[in-house]
Amino acid sequence: MIADGRKIASDILAEVKERVGSMSPIVRAITVQPSPATESYLRIKMQRAEEGGMQLEVVKLPDDADEDAIIAAIAAPGADAVIVQLPIPEALDVQKILNAIPLSKDADVLSDAAYARFESGEEGALVPPVAAGVLEILSRTGVDVAGKKTVVVGRGQLVGKPCAIALSRLGAEVTTVNRETKNPEELYKAADIIVSGVGKSYLVTPDVIREGVVLIDAGTSGANGAVSGDIDPACAQIASVFTPVPGGVGPVAVSCLFSNTARLVAKGKGLA
Repeated sequence: MIADGRKIASDILAEVKERVGSMSPIVRAITVQPSPATESYLRIKMQRAEEGGMQLEVVKLPDDADEDAIIAAIAAPGADAVIVQLPIPEALDVQKILNAIPLSKDADVLSDAAYARFESGEEGALVPPVAAGVLEILSRTGVDVAGKKTVVVGRGQLVGKPCAIALSRLGAEVTTVNRETKNPEELYKAADIIVSGVGKSYLVTPDVIREGVVLIDAGTSGANGAVSGDIDPACAQIASVFTPVPGGVGPVAVSCLFSNTARLVAKGKGLA
């Protein structure tokens, strides 16, 4: 089965729209020196926000904006959730900026405080959008992760680490693969589920997986203008569930960002 991420995302956004009703929450997206790819991504987010009954307010700061300017934009009134669209210029202190996002508005779960709540399993803590998207895809394609041998490729803060945490909580037997792992192919061959998010084109190939494996590709890389994932598309012929790139995890993760926003809004209004 090739999972249709765009359809799953639309279903989630329809649920979000019903949840927020007439409230029309505002999500502020702050960007500095956006690349064409970033601007394209923001346009997609704007469309998805509308689909979920929300408004995306894009704040494009001057190219020479410093941490204080960005933090002031974060603190400005009028938004129900605030996201800082990464990447931002390398000279800036990214984590200082992300930590300025209040817990009540951190739908992306990128501040240390919000991430710590998720990591510790605190009741009511939001799940980072990519990990939430992976869980949604597994759930909506009928995959029960409990007891399954699961390999998570990568241990980054955006994909690998939160996915490993979230899947372990559901009872999966999680092994994390990174660049120091010896003979990762042996782990792939034994896995029931593989989740990859390292941005290395076609890292996982048909010869290193077994029949019926579930393949969740949360990695993207680009060469010659083409977007590819971590998992070779030929693996779809072997897998029981396969997420394409593009059109797989990406749209679902965006929908989960707005689902997180709906939860923050409901909590702020005492409805959750």
